[in-house]
Amino acid sequence: MLKKTLAITAVLATTWLAGPLAAQTTDFPNKPVRIVVPFPPGGATDITARVVAEKLSTKWGQPVVIDNKAGAGGNVGSDLVAKSAPDGHNIVLGVTGSHAINISLYKKMPYHPLNDFEPLTQATIYPNAIVVNPQVPANSLPELIALLKKEPGKFSYGSDGNGTASHLGMEVLKAKANVQLTHIPYKGSTPMITDLLGGTLMVGVTGLPAVQQHLKAGKLKMIAITTLQRAPGTPDYKTVAEQGFANFNAAPWAGFFAPKGTPKPVVDKLAQDLADALKQPDVVQKMNELGSTVVGNKPDEFRQFVTRQIEMWAEGVKISGAMVD
Repeated sequence: MLKKTLAITAVLATTWLAGPLAAQTTDFPNKPVRIVVPFPPGGATDITARVVAEKLSTKWGQPVVIDNKAGAGGNVGSDLVAKSAPDGHNIVLGVTGSHAINISLYKKMPYHPLNDFEPLTQATIYPNAIVVNPQVPANSLPELIALLKKEPGKFSYGSDGNGTASHLGMEVLKAKANVQLTHIPYKGSTPMITDLLGGTLMVGVTGLPAVQQHLKAGKLKMIAITTLQRAPGTPDYKTVAEQGFANFNAAPWAGFFAPKGTPKPVVDKLAQDLADALKQPDVVQKMNELGSTVVGNKPDEFRQFVTRQIEMWAEGVKISGAMVD
């Protein structure tokens, strides 16, 4: 009789414990979900978020809203989510800067890129593109370097912001090529591209997805991409590595994070649904056309990746000498 009573008690206890957890999964999402993009509209991160949001909205039957919160190299939007209610309804599409570089770049960070978040899944990895206004008489990296050496101090380049992957990668390349090129940090890719198209800026470095349409239209010229291999969907774009700088690799990425403390069932559901959305054939095709490669890994795999990235970019910050108070 005692054994039977204990067995019944165990079943009831298990049911009671599982009940709230199961509800957390089955009830989620029970209201609109916000994906914070910590950069202005129009950039590579924003494009990725909007493609995924459309798929999730259809799957969940709930609005998935994109909220662009730019500032401090991605810190403003990321911090907003870090301090949001940990219920899964506020997530951020973090990037190389916000979740790998900034912890070494800023003397004071409002959050820790891993301790204050639940990594969900890596969305994409993509090249930064070194592009020029058509007025620049260079069509390859060796030609651009020759031009910069011939006219030192004449040209400037724009990046997505101080300490971003576009900035640090270009500073490392400048050092390797021994050229002078003044850095102009922008608040995201959109204003920089506007200046590039208008001719007030001659050289720019930003995510390939953000400039792809302008390259195809002939409004900008490709010089090189920063991944080790050529990008899927754009096999004609040569890498920095194959143009005289062996093993050069400065590839940005984007990935989804929820606030620390989000229940595991919700984390698991978010991770799975995000990965499923990313891996849909039309999304993969869209990303490839833009120059991005879809990843869609598991939370533990993504956490390990971010850990390695933090270590790698700390070295990049050291080489560049960049620092933000």
